[in-house]
Amino acid sequence: MNLAAATNEHLANVSNTLIYSAMAVYTLAFFAYIAEWLFGSRSKVGRTAAALTAGAATKAASGPAVTVKKAGGTAVLERPQVVVRSAAGSRDVPDGPGAHGGTEKGDLYGRIAVSLTVLAFAIEAGGVVSRALSVKRAPWGNMYEFNLTLTTVAVGVFLVLLALRKNIRWLGLPLVTTVLLDLGLAVTVLYTASDQLVPALHSYWLYIHVSTAIFCGAVFYVGAVGTLLYLFKDSFESKLASGGTPGRFANSVLDRLPSAASLDKFAYRVNAAVFPLWTFTIIAGAIWAGDAWGRYWGWDPKETWSFITWVAYACYLHARATAGWKGRKAAYLALAAFACWLFNYYGVNIFVSGKHSYADVGLGALQSVGF
Repeated sequence: MNLAAATNEHLANVSNTLIYSAMAVYTLAFFAYIAEWLFGSRSKVGRTAAALTAGAATKAASGPAVTVKKAGGTAVLERPQVVVRSAAGSRDVPDGPGAHGGTEKGDLYGRIAVSLTVLAFAIEAGGVVSRALSVKRAPWGNMYEFNLTLTTVAVGVFLVLLALRKNIRWLGLPLVTTVLLDLGLAVTVLYTASDQLVPALHSYWLYIHVSTAIFCGAVFYVGAVGTLLYLFKDSFESKLASGGTPGRFANSVLDRLPSAASLDKFAYRVNAAVFPLWTFTIIAGAIWAGDAWGRYWGWDPKETWSFITWVAYACYLHARATAGWKGRKAAYLALAAFACWLFNYYGVNIFVSGKHSYADVGLGALQSVGF
């Protein structure tokens, strides 16, 4: 069979055009997000410091235990101590106003940025669908297609969360930045011409196993961004609580973000929600391996690092639920787990040979199944 004849070159070219168009719109969204941060009000900075100062004053005003003297003895009534303790620590501060800084001008740029993100998402999704129609198969048979689908799903996850949560627009700038970098890598280093799958990938498990891996990767990414920002915000709050004075940039940016406790909770919930699906992804891959290669598990590099990633996230979730490991220690584990996921995708596919690799990295092509 002539594989080239089975490829619709017109649709393949349409897909390429749509991907480049999506990158252009993402670039406009990037500048709009920058404008949201720049033109948002900076006059509201210091709300975190004010909250921490008020908390300290309240604690000092509570005073020692209340002593009540009675005839025949002394009764000591201890004043109830109210401690608001978050998963991130003992501080209780309000969330920031968001990237827009609570101003109409900043909010306008933010709305424009989100609108452009929605448009770019639709265009990129069209590129992924066109790529699939050009070869009449699932659009994730190699790393180029996997990158396209992964970034599309990541943006889709952001837009869904944005619809469910009002104060999630702070995720837009880091998301669009990394999406542009990922797409740039895809269309240059990882680009692969539209073609048919190698025989080992002709299975309905491709739709099940790889699609769940893509979705898990997109959600893990969102959780990693939340975790990283939590570490910055927690350091910011700690410095204020100890009487320090953060720099102007920290006051302008970090004070607009949600509190460290909110970011920590957000990242934990995102990672915990998708972890069972990652478990299913590994199980589905093992079943597919049994059908394709006659064994369920062979410690292939991809299988090994998928399991390492699973163990890393399991350790994070366990640590996050343990009192002594909440906060920064658990956050470091979360970032280490996401680093394992990144190496599982990029490092194993590019630098390690195994049954999951179907060609070498050339000047513009890498034929490798994503997961």
